[in-house]
Amino acid sequence: MSIVLFKAILVVLIFLISLGIAAYSTYGERKIAAFLQDRIGPDRAGPFGLLQPIADGVKMFLKEEIIPTVSDKLLFIAGPSMFMLTALMTSAVIPWGLPLEFGGTVYALQVADINIGILYIMGVVSLGVYGIMIGGWASNNKFALLGAIRASSQMISYELAMGMSVIAVLLMTNGSLSLNNIVQSQGEGKLYGFINISGMNWNIFYQPVAFIIFLVCSFAETNRTPFDLPESESELIGGFHTEYSSMKLGLYLFGEYINMFISSAVISCLFLGGYNFPGIEYLGTVLPHNIVSLISVAALFGKIFFFIFFFMWVRWTIPRFRYDQLMRLGWQILMPLAIINVLITGGILTFFGN
Repeated sequence: MSIVLFKAILVVLIFLISLGIAAYSTYGERKIAAFLQDRIGPDRAGPFGLLQPIADGVKMFLKEEIIPTVSDKLLFIAGPSMFMLTALMTSAVIPWGLPLEFGGTVYALQVADINIGILYIMGVVSLGVYGIMIGGWASNNKFALLGAIRASSQMISYELAMGMSVIAVLLMTNGSLSLNNIVQSQGEGKLYGFINISGMNWNIFYQPVAFIIFLVCSFAETNRTPFDLPESESELIGGFHTEYSSMKLGLYLFGEYINMFISSAVISCLFLGGYNFPGIEYLGTVLPHNIVSLISVAALFGKIFFFIFFFMWVRWTIPRFRYDQLMRLGWQILMPLAIINVLITGGILTFFGN
């Protein structure tokens, strides 16, 4: 099998997995919400309600397609399309596991191992706000526009603190912007220099403050509660996608869940070692390499599913912030905290080394 063919198969596989996880995240969220609220949740469509996401998808496709006559039709269609596209593009640089080997050829489980991987993710994520802004503006609805303005302001505000938290992580990995290098560095060496557990030298143990900042900013980036002000129904009757119906609305909803999936993957790669897990080196000596590779993929997805559950748990536990609280948290708390964390990290590395 050629490398190009393998990459094509990997792209299609990641695309299908992203859509599948996004679809069943809706089911998982409703079940988790039901559990937290002492309800049953979906249980009619198929056994245990497992066919509910398929029923919802069919419903989205069959609903009447409505485009307001006063809207900008081209931009009205481009908004959700762009939001979905940017959500899917971020998965290209994520290393999903250890490379596979077939016939002496090594196949990396990463679509593109570029040396500016984390910069690529931050750049593509920042483009996602245009999908929301264009959709809200093109709807020609004042509530949709207010939701779009809220989304753009909060995403820009939190991207700065998120970027500063990432800089602290990059300092720990000798400045490499490659996501693959960042993951590999967390599988090498001893934790704190003396705890010898293979595959456990994770950045979260060195950068807990950066981890918390990045996690909070991820909630704001994905417009999830308690930062779901762009679509707060009690204030904006649905927010930036008020005028959308059928699959255009579905693209916005799917894009949110894909963003949550990719955000969980990025958090896992930056702070929890990515595909690394305790004992990975030992397993490499007793099991075939490809088996260890599949276990590493399972380890990464286990971390991703944990963070997806955490996203949902927070949504049904913490109430929505006020807009002024949201801005104050981003600019007056997280941003200064991220800058101080970078300065302290740089100082420690300068005077005490790695």
